[in-house]
Amino acid sequence: MPTEEITTTAPKSRLNIKLIVAGILFFLAALALASVVPTTEIAWAGGLLLLTVYLFAFEVVGVDVAAMTVMVLLGLTSLVAPMIGLEQGLVDNRHLFDGFSSNAVVSIIAVMIIGAGLDKTGVMTSVAAFILKVGGTTEKRIIPIISATVGFISSFMQNVGAAALFLPVVSRISARSGLPMSRLLMPMGFTAILGGTMTMVGSSPLILLNDLILTSNKALPAEQQMETWGLFSVTPIGVALVVTGIIYFVLAGRFVLPATKSESSTSGSDPMQYFHDVYGVDYALNELVVTDDSGLIGKQLDDVETAYRVRVIASKVSGEANRIGPGALARDVDLQAGMVLGVVADPESLNNFIETYHLKKRPVLRTFSNDLSANKAGIAEVVIPPGSSLIGKSARDVWMRKTYGIAMIGLHRNGETMREGDDIRNLPLMAGDTLVVHTPWDALSRIEKDKNFVVVTTEYPHEEMRPNKVGWAALFFAIALSMVLFTDIRLSVALLTGAVGMVLSGVLNIDEAYEAVSWKTVFLLASLIPLGLAVETSGTAKWIADQVLSVVGHMPIWVIQSAVAVLATFFTLVMSNVGATVLLVPLAVNIAIGAGANPAVFALTVAIATSNSFLIPTHQVNALIMGPAGYRVPDFMKAGGVMTVLFLVVMMLMMSLVF
Repeated sequence: MPTEEITTTAPKSRLNIKLIVAGILFFLAALALASVVPTTEIAWAGGLLLLTVYLFAFEVVGVDVAAMTVMVLLGLTSLVAPMIGLEQGLVDNRHLFDGFSSNAVVSIIAVMIIGAGLDKTGVMTSVAAFILKVGGTTEKRIIPIISATVGFISSFMQNVGAAALFLPVVSRISARSGLPMSRLLMPMGFTAILGGTMTMVGSSPLILLNDLILTSNKALPAEQQMETWGLFSVTPIGVALVVTGIIYFVLAGRFVLPATKSESSTSGSDPMQYFHDVYGVDYALNELVVTDDSGLIGKQLDDVETAYRVRVIASKVSGEANRIGPGALARDVDLQAGMVLGVVADPESLNNFIETYHLKKRPVLRTFSNDLSANKAGIAEVVIPPGSSLIGKSARDVWMRKTYGIAMIGLHRNGETMREGDDIRNLPLMAGDTLVVHTPWDALSRIEKDKNFVVVTTEYPHEEMRPNKVGWAALFFAIALSMVLFTDIRLSVALLTGAVGMVLSGVLNIDEAYEAVSWKTVFLLASLIPLGLAVETSGTAKWIADQVLSVVGHMPIWVIQSAVAVLATFFTLVMSNVGATVLLVPLAVNIAIGAGANPAVFALTVAIATSNSFLIPTHQVNALIMGPAGYRVPDFMKAGGVMTVLFLVVMMLMMSLVF
């Protein structure tokens, strides 16, 4: 026990020291900033800006919590204005919550609901079948088809949503083609990010951009007012980026993509054989009976599972119903004489467990022959996505077997597979973790709707989709798209028309529509909008722009624009792309005005460049695909480093040609 305390406490201590040191440095930076800025308003706005960067970069709290904290602090400045040297608050409290009703936020909500509706009708399954039919099993044919398809889908919905929808599709393609997921998921993930640059609704920064431009216009004279961008204003640039990404992986994929074992699901009839093939573990499912003289009597599951490397997935007490699935089995279950246990373990561990506690092993499943049959339960893989509320918690903390009905028997992280006996249930979960679990299929079907998980396993008997509603889904998607393309109605109204149509036509019920929305993204976006307003109206953005211009202002405009793009790329690696966009667009606008360039183009440069997030797995899409494919950080640095440079070069070339 003391050893465990040391091993779990030491990393936390190092992390706390890191946060404290960083906090001190940021505080000193804020003091230094306050000593050189021309006004008190700029000093306080700059201080809140540094606080936001600190909270985001070091993940002191969740990004949504950080954004809401900063929004509240902005509101409180009106209360304490005289005490902190301000004439009035940095943001008028009457407009503090305008972000929640903004065009950008409502558009994102609608896009998420429309995407869920398309998924519910089985469109993604049809896409997988088509890709297999056209691409066969050749990597150089499958990668362009997958990438182009995901890139197109991502151009009309959030890129992390497109990647999450397509993860099971790629899993199915991998299983049927024999290609490792590591050869397919990175091209899919990268082009999902790139596809978000093809339209103004493809990514949060681009959706947000027009609102930020309108906000900046409030501080600009009439002759410098910027026009907002149309839906397809960025399409030439986005198409060039997607094509570049596809060509890059087709030509260089064999050099930059790792050839790790695929952790995709398989359609094989024996799930234990799949587990053996992928993870090299010879696990089996057995029934054990607790005899009258067994030493297990009086103990709890928690007393023996980790120590003996066994996992109990079902139990039966005489006179009671079988216990399997959510709410049925937990670590504090008392073991009794005559109890039947369904156990997953490797033969050596199982035999040791049987001999130690004098248990009786049945030659075949009898008590659980129905509940644990292949059409009722089996091995599955689920991924912890970015934004999951389980991140930072362990399986033990959430009572995963009892709460969700999934018994974790393996955890794959950073290319390493840990198993029962490696204390996996005490490890805090991380974004991108792949959990290998034994679960009833009906429990897995419910988990598919839970935003805390992304289910990779597809080949299992589960709840039917609603293919009969595909016509309605296509109709309302077409209506929304047509309104965006051919009318002057606001983007939010057009997209919300499609989303409401999905609900009214029965493609989704209202609960499913609510569940489809990432409320964390909504609160993050809405809470950051007032910060952008404060940075702009206080003169902070203009002051920073003046300082940048004093360094690069004498250089050609394309050099200044490139510097803005590189700055945006750096920011998006250490904080959310939404946060980077909100912080940098006002800065870019003022730099452009000072340099005599087009401020709208510089603002667009920021919104596009914040998608240039391939070097490390900090982007939500990269974090999502890391676990299922067995990627490590060096894999992203190897493939993503080249992609980062290509992105900047192609973006700047296309922007100079188009604008």
